Amino acid sequence: MKKLDEFEIIKIFQKGFGKKNFESEDVEILNLNKTKIVTKTDTLVESTDIPSKMKLSDAARKSVVACVSDFAAKGVKPKYGMISVNLPKTISRSKINEIVSGFKKACKEFDISIIGGDTNGGKEIVFNVCLFGITNRIVTRKGSKKGDLIFVTGPFGYTSVGLSMILDKKKGKEAFVKKAINSVIKPKPHLDFGLKNKKYFSSSMDSSDGLSTTLNEMSKQSKNKFVINKIPAFRDLEEHVKSYKLNLNNLVFNGGEEYEFIFTVPPRHRKTIEKNAALSKIQVIEIGYVTSGKGVYIKKNNGFSHLKDAGWKHF
Repeated sequence: MKKLDEFEIIKIFQKGFGKKNFESEDVEILNLNKTKIVTKTDTLVESTDIPSKMKLSDAARKSVVACVSDFAAKGVKPKYGMISVNLPKTISRSKINEIVSGFKKACKEFDISIIGGDTNGGKEIVFNVCLFGITNRIVTRKGSKKGDLIFVTGPFGYTSVGLSMILDKKKGKEAFVKKAINSVIKPKPHLDFGLKNKKYFSSSMDSSDGLSTTLNEMSKQSKNKFVINKIPAFRDLEEHVKSYKLNLNNLVFNGGEEYEFIFTVPPRHRKTIEKNAALSKIQVIEIGYVTSGKGVYIKKNNGFSHLKDAGWKHF
């Protein structure tokens, strides 16, 4: 029997609920007259999503961040949330308090009110978070036009290196190791930047499944070609890659878990975007442009190489 992948499983569910020609977004939208209720749910599982060095408070916060990051990419403010937890029967009071402190920290950080949830018992810790917001418009994945510029809200590659440091105890320069591990344990989605600048975006998408996945999905939905002419990696990562003989492109494009977002803008908004990013103290990086055609290509010297979707897959 052929092993089902994530895409096939989703298709089975969509077919079961009568969904045809479904195009995924980062969030789900419910239309109530002229008001759009925006919601997002995400699940964090102990055995697959919580590395050994991660505190339960950081894991709880990260489960909220996973949803907030999608709201950031859509330019929507999450206001309310529901949290369901699955906990082993042997869990201690101190660990539960630690989990609560993580959720509380995230809700204070992003100004979210928790209105309810559910508890259950099981073999391992599982957090399921669902957030809600209201808007009159979201930024879709498919709105890019020929000539648009492609930006990311920060550098890529640190999370992939950081996870290998946690799991395999890989080494490196002390400051770089700390930076890489913190990128895994304490991600920082750029919600304020998304809220303040969404009017300039023609399309946008969260990057947590990997940059190659995000770029390919946005290219596919917009029916345009994405050309990447700058790798969004900083010098310290490039030096680490060189020292340890790693593959820079694989780390940057296929790592995942960055919780940045990718957005496209018409060229006339470039200076405004760069100015607003500086005011928000974030480092947006222009990585390419949109043109006619299909697929995603990396431009190097006078040649082009096809960038396949090799990001994170659950199955």
